[in-house]
Amino acid sequence: MNQHKRNAMFARWQAQNPHPETELNYRNPFELLIAVMLSAQATDIAVNKVTRRLFAKARTPASILALGEAGLKPYLRTLGLFNSKTKHVLATCELLLQRHAGEVPAERQALEALPGVGRKTANVVLNCAFGEPTMAVDTHIFRVANRTGLAPGKTPLAVERGLLKNVAECYLQHAHHWLILHGRYCCKARKPLCYECIINDLCEFKSKTRQPE
Repeated sequence: MNQHKRNAMFARWQAQNPHPETELNYRNPFELLIAVMLSAQATDIAVNKVTRRLFAKARTPASILALGEAGLKPYLRTLGLFNSKTKHVLATCELLLQRHAGEVPAERQALEALPGVGRKTANVVLNCAFGEPTMAVDTHIFRVANRTGLAPGKTPLAVERGLLKNVAECYLQHAHHWLILHGRYCCKARKPLCYECIINDLCEFKSKTRQPE
C-alpha cells in the first residue's frame, strides 16, 4: 500500500471521529493500568462492570493490596483468567508501592517489569495516560493492518513496527484507537461490513463482502 492511501484512510477516520478514546472507564493512570490488565480475553463492557464495583471499594495500589486475594477475587470472578489476574493485580500493586511510591511509571521498561504487563498493555498506558504516540496491537489492529494492507506482518510486533514506520506523524497519537474501533465495529473477524466501510475504496482486502439482500 502506498503512503497516499494510508494517509487517506486516517484522514477519513479522523474526520469521522476526531478525538477517539478507549472504551475502558478510568479516572487516572492507575485505574487505566488495572483495567487494561483485566481486559485480556474480556470485553471492555465486562471490564467496566468489574472496575465500577472494584474502584468504588478500592482505587489505589494500597487499598487494592489491602483486599488481599480473598477480597479481590470475588470482584474479578466474572472475567476470564480471574485467578491469574487476581495474583498479577496484587503483585503489581505491591511493586508500585515498593518501587514507584504508588504511582504508575511513564517508562516502558518499568511498566513491562510489572507482573501481568506486556508490551500491548504498556503501549495502551503510555498512549492513553501519558500521551505517547504508541501502537498497542491487539487482535483488532492485527486483523485490520493485515486485511487492509495497511501494515502487513506475521506477528503483533511486526505490525506495530510497520504502523509506527508508515503512519504519518500527525495521525500517530490516535491511530491505534481508530484501528481498534474500525476492527471492533466494521472490519469484524468473521463478517466484515465492507459495504458500510468508509475506507472501502482504499482497502486492499480481496474478499470484500456485499450488503445482504
